[in-house]
Amino acid sequence: MIAILDPGIGNLRSVQSALRRVGGESVVVQDAEAWARLTVDGGDVDGVILPGVGAFGDAMFQLKRSGLLGVVRQAVRDGLPLLGICLGMQLLFAISEEHGQHVGLGFLPGRIVRFTGTMKIPHMGWNDLVHVAAHPLLEGVRRGDFVYFVHSYYARPEQPEHVLAAAEYGGVLVPAVVGHNQVMGTQFHPEKSGEVGERILANFVKLCAVAKDGEVAGGGVPKP
Repeated sequence: MIAILDPGIGNLRSVQSALRRVGGESVVVQDAEAWARLTVDGGDVDGVILPGVGAFGDAMFQLKRSGLLGVVRQAVRDGLPLLGICLGMQLLFAISEEHGQHVGLGFLPGRIVRFTGTMKIPHMGWNDLVHVAAHPLLEGVRRGDFVYFVHSYYARPEQPEHVLAAAEYGGVLVPAVVGHNQVMGTQFHPEKSGEVGERILANFVKLCAVAKDGEVAGGGVPKP
């Protein structure tokens, strides 16, 4: 069972539908109380997805308000695979510069910054991946595959090896997939990215099954 966290910052229906298409069972969790009911007596949660749209600071506020901030931190401490999607991926980082400076979850070192230059903002639409690393989340995904983006801010990770896939937009190399150990994220929307996105979600479901069996998901992340 994959828990989709819903503090009111994500489009969950499309994520659930995409998971269903790849054989993943999921449940929406809206607050800490719902998580506690789900996991009482060692409930069967194998992984966590944190989707998100909107502003970084508001999203962190909603995570705190709902009690899901503590839930997602505990899930990572417990070794559950975590996948952030779009804004959910940005929340994995330490700091965001969106509308001021805001502290994120801090699972990955780095900052979220705004696109600058003459390119159209937001970065919206299909874009091809110019780099894809060897990683279980990206099994079957290749350089040149297209995925669907909608964002005005992007990640600047401090550790280059945390960038698992990248796309180029307006001369900027945009981290499209990031990850370290069981913490992973996609800047694009896999649930809106056709067969490529479904392949990534299917891979995440497999990673959750591997982690359930006591193995470490995503170890040995290669450098780009």
